[in-house]
Parts: sequence; C-alpha cells; structure tokens
Amino acid sequence: MITKYKPKHDREPKRQRVFKHVQENKEKQKDGDENKLKVIVLGGLEEVGRNMALLEYNKNIIIIDMGLQFPEEDMHGIDYIIPNTTYLEGKENWIKGIIITHGHMDHIGGIPHIMGKIGNPPIFTGKLTAGLIKKRAEEFDKCPKLNIQEIDENSKLQLGEFKIEFLRINHSIPDCFSVIANTPLGRVIHTGDFKIDYSPVNDKPADLNRIAQIGGEGTMLLMADSTDSTHPGYQISESAIGDEMAKLFDKIDGRIIIGTFASQLSRVQKIFDLAAKFGRRIYLQGRSMNDNVEIAHQIGYLKFSPKLLIQSDSELKRLPDNKIIILGTGAQGESNAFLMRVVNGEHRTVRLKEGDTVIFSSSVIPGNERSIQNLKDMIVRQGAKVIHYEMMDVHAGGHAKQEDLKLMMRLLKPEYFMPIEGNHYMLRAHAELAEQVGIPKSKIFVADNGQIVEFVKSGMAAQGKLTDEKVPSDYIMVDGLGVGDVSNIVLRDRRVMAEDGMIVIIATIDSRTGDPIGNPDIISRGFVYMKENKELIERTRMKVKKLVKDHDLRTPADDDYIKNKVRNEIGQFLFSQTKRRPMVLPVVIKV
Repeated sequence: MITKYKPKHDREPKRQRVFKHVQENKEKQKDGDENKLKVIVLGGLEEVGRNMALLEYNKNIIIIDMGLQFPEEDMHGIDYIIPNTTYLEGKENWIKGIIITHGHMDHIGGIPHIMGKIGNPPIFTGKLTAGLIKKRAEEFDKCPKLNIQEIDENSKLQLGEFKIEFLRINHSIPDCFSVIANTPLGRVIHTGDFKIDYSPVNDKPADLNRIAQIGGEGTMLLMADSTDSTHPGYQISESAIGDEMAKLFDKIDGRIIIGTFASQLSRVQKIFDLAAKFGRRIYLQGRSMNDNVEIAHQIGYLKFSPKLLIQSDSELKRLPDNKIIILGTGAQGESNAFLMRVVNGEHRTVRLKEGDTVIFSSSVIPGNERSIQNLKDMIVRQGAKVIHYEMMDVHAGGHAKQEDLKLMMRLLKPEYFMPIEGNHYMLRAHAELAEQVGIPKSKIFVADNGQIVEFVKSGMAAQGKLTDEKVPSDYIMVDGLGVGDVSNIVLRDRRVMAEDGMIVIIATIDSRTGDPIGNPDIISRGFVYMKENKELIERTRMKVKKLVKDHDLRTPADDDYIKNKVRNEIGQFLFSQTKRRPMVLPVVIKV
C-alpha cells in the first residue's frame, strides 16, 4: 500500500486546530471551577470533635480549626482520630493560612500531625490558644516549627482572596473568636464554639452591638455551633457557677476534690478565687491541668497568688483537710486520669476517705455515661460524697442553647445557614431553629463530612447549593506513634477479640508426608476457660488433627491451604457448639 506524503506546511493547520480544541476544553474546565466559593467541612458534621473546615476560591484556601476526636467505645486501643486531609494534597501552595478559633483539643489537637503534610502554612489565633498550641507541638518530634501569629478582635488579615476579621465571643476558655471571612462572593461567618455570657470569668463579653452591625451589613452564609442545639432555653453564665460553688464550699469541712476539664480555664479561675476566699489551698493534679494553668498564668489569663498552690506531697500531708482543694482531670471516667487513679488506689499520694467531697464540675460527654456512673459508685463505696451538675449548678456548658442560637441568627441575619459542630441529629435540630427564625428551608444546608457546599455569582447576588460531590473525610486514627496505619479491618479484628476472644491452634506436621505429629496444641484467650471446657477443647483438638491428616498422600498440602481449612472448619464448629465466633489463628510448624 502506498501512502501519499503530505508536506509539513499542509499538516500544520490540523495540528493547530487539535491543540486549539484541547486548550478550549481546558479553559472551559478551568472556567467551570473559577469564581466559585467552595465550603468544605472535613470533620465536625457527624460527630462532636475533629473540627476542621475550609473555604476555597480560585486556588485560594483558608482553613478554620484542626482538631481531634476522642475514640468511640468500640475503637479499642485508639488514642484519638484526626481529619483526613487527602483533598489538600497537591494544593499546599493554595493554603493561605489557618485560623484557630480557640484552644480546646477538638480544635487544635490535629495540628502536630497535619501541618507537615500541608506545607506548614501560618497559623492565626488568640494569645492563649497560641501558647497551648506551642506546648502541644513540643510533644511531637515530627511537627515542623510552627509559624504562629497572634490576633485579637481588632485584627484584620488579607489571606489571598479572603479578607478576614474577628469577633470575640465567649466559651469555657478565654480568647475565643468567630471568623468573618469576606470573600469575593459574600461574607461567610464561622462562629466557632460559643455561648452568650453577659458576665464571663476573666474574659470580655461578646460585643452584641458589633454582631448586630455586621448582620445589618449582610451575611451570605452563617456556619454555627450546634453542640447544644437540642437543649431549650439559655446557657447559664460561668459567674453563676461560682455562686453555687461558694455555697458548697461554705458547708464542706473535709477535703474538696474537683474533677473538671483541664481546658475549662474559666472554671479553674473561679475555683482559685473561692480557694482564696475560704482559706484553702490547691493541689493541682494531671499533666494537662498543670500545663494549662502554667501557660494561662504566665500570660495573665489566670490570676492567682502562687502561694495558693500546694507544691509537694509532703506539704499536702501536713495541711488539715479543711484547708485542701485537690483539682484534677478525670470527670469523664478516663482510665488514666487523676480521679480514676485515686479510686483505683493507684495514685501515689491521694486516697479517698470519709469526709471527702468529690465534685464533678463538667457535664457528661455522650458515650461516657457508664464509665462516669462506675466512677461515682466507687467513690461513694470508699466513704466520700459525690456532687454533680444534675444535683446543683456546678457546671455551665460552653455552648449556646436554643434561645442563644436563635439570638445569634437574628442578629447576623444570614441568607444561607449551615449548622456545624455536632452529630447529625444536633445539626437537624439547629436547622429547625433556623426555620423558626425565618430562614427558608431551601437555604439551610445540613451536610455530611466532606460534602461540598458551593456558591456561584448570580446577577448581583450569590447562589448557594449543597452539592452531591464529596471529598475524602473518613477517620484517620492515631494509635501510639502510628497515624493512619490502623484501618477498619484492624479495628474489626480488635472488636472480634474483645467480644468473642481468640483461639490459637498450633499443628506440627511432617514436612515430607504432611501427616500430623502428635496432637495439636490449643490456646484460648477470652473465648473459654480451658480447664472448665476440657471436652470442647479435646473435640476441637481431634477435629484439627483429622483436618490436617485428611489430604492426598501424593501431594502434601501447603501451609496456606491447611491454615485456611482449619480457620474455616474450626470457626464453624466452635460457633455450632457455643454460638460465639472467636478469632481462629492457625499456626503450622513443619519438621
């Protein structure tokens, strides 16, 4: 076959046309993503914790918060969970800054693990939060040197396409800010954790006049804290807790032992004030409690005389009981925290005794109910009294209740509303409140983690929608030094072992013939107690021996075949005998 040769000048126009067509397609695709504002929450829309949100416009990204989530009861051995940042891979140059709203672990805990992966952009946050982040970063060798810049309510930032301002708001820790992001399409406000407190402890109250003024200027999207959206009424002030505790302190003659969150610094300040008033001294317990008090005192957020602190165990033993307050962590029943170590008799100095009063100055985090109830039972059995928030107001929540949430929406008057920071039922409850204050249902976005909310220019305004598009947002689990190396399969295996135990079967076989040598050894852990189930163990042993022996004499079976056969057959046999499914681990030794 003869192919006619075409001169180069005849071929060029076609090549140019193809190139032009490809470029036009690329431009169309590029234009499709241009001038769109994407709002993506990577954590905090299906749980309490792991808070992390981002705003993206024309290859400019700002991130708000970078927290951790404490493990659920069925996550055996997991320390905590952090957000999945796969979406940000390859976009490190797009990230213009990270804004941290406040210093709680569910907002700062992921920083040491994530910053190195996303190019270590600058962090903007309040003074106290900056101190807490630096302290946490010191514990992680792989965390890069952080570039932290302090802000206050008067700060203004230009981060790429975003003009950022801040609103001081109140929570259970000082230096909390809402983020006002002025984007090319409109204003987005992220409240962070907040409550309306007209008389906060060691903090300024939120400026409601300024909030109303911002609302008058127009808010395109409000992203608001939903943690207490299911609770009616108004959140009580932190100052009211001090009054209730003062009545208690007046009546108690013995030692006062208080369990609270180390990050609840407003509460800690009130306890220091009451100690001074009633002539008591404070013995701090728990590393996080000591660290937070030290940082907050150094920068002036906790005000107390150092003489109030009991400095040593020997000093604690010398003081009379009516002069002592022991302040520590563990009000959630955490296994390694101060309170649990005391009731288990593992604390080096403190033992419970008659006359002690233990105050649980925190609400119950969902999922911890059983642990806390067991802790209270053990305390009472050892002769101490228990006082908790349901008996009297010894705890004020840090999150806005329904009436406070409605007030914030009425002041800011958002066109679109997106509940954040809570389980799905909390987001739904918050969405219903938004409807009650007049926000149309079509403009309320109840999203899942990773689901993209998109805004595009439409005439003079912006049009928003909740898309079906999702970015990766599954759990990244931290277990010891491993980050993300524990998969759902590993967790499933841990669950099986926790629920039904395991059984190890060791079979020794002749490498030439494949015949079993002697009887298989069996080890049971968490399945059955072998001494009391000799018959079942013996029947299992004989069944394994028969399985190993039952093969074609001409072709000795390979190890994997034998292991799989033992695993499947013995698993079914044990289930038929016990209605339990232990993990079966076959071991084949050839000699």
